[in-house]
Amino acid sequence: MLESIFIKHNIDATIGLATSNPNDFFSYIENNNIDVLILDVNLKAEISGCDVAEIVRKKNKSVYIIFYTGHLEYALIAYKYKTFDYLPKPLTLSRLEETILRLIEDITLSPSSFIKINTKTIINSNEIKYIKKDGMKLIFCANNKNYEIYSSFTKIASCLPDNFIRCHKSYIVNINNISKFDSKSNMILFNNNDMCSVGEKYKNNFLEVLNNGNCKTYLDIININ
Repeated sequence: MLESIFIKHNIDATIGLATSNPNDFFSYIENNNIDVLILDVNLKAEISGCDVAEIVRKKNKSVYIIFYTGHLEYALIAYKYKTFDYLPKPLTLSRLEETILRLIEDITLSPSSFIKINTKTIINSNEIKYIKKDGMKLIFCANNKNYEIYSSFTKIASCLPDNFIRCHKSYIVNINNISKFDSKSNMILFNNNDMCSVGEKYKNNFLEVLNNGNCKTYLDIININ
């Protein structure tokens, strides 16, 4: 049903995992980021969907949690996990579609860690390592995929979270994903051996931001074009 909704509305989304085993799920999130979690309350296991939601929410403050349950009285219990919606059993395509479209709208309109790349693609900014300027294009270099759009740093600057900093005439970097900065070569390294450069013009500001975390200030005062 989810895949049919993605296709129908041209939504760029992927089902990362579907499982009935909580251990498989916890193993998956150790190495993968998730943006949306749809949970059955009754997992027929030693822990419930509410237990899973509590564990996930402690580690991921921005994930959208949707409960799937035949007992809507659980809604009051699950409220504390900042639940986005409750899907009643038996689930219908139209009800699921309504929730998914509302979720996409919420991601698009609400200030969050999500960035709208184009009309059909919204990505979690935590996935982005850096943004590269390539002529008239911007390339969003993410952990698993690159996204290209025709735009400029000027147009996207106001949409970026505070952890993004201009470090080069051709790069804006997500400091949360930096593994190492080599000050001798002026190279930023990431955990998958990817890298980008720091320009001399931007180095002092970059180091100040890297040390103090005041990213937005420096992103604004640097001449972005």
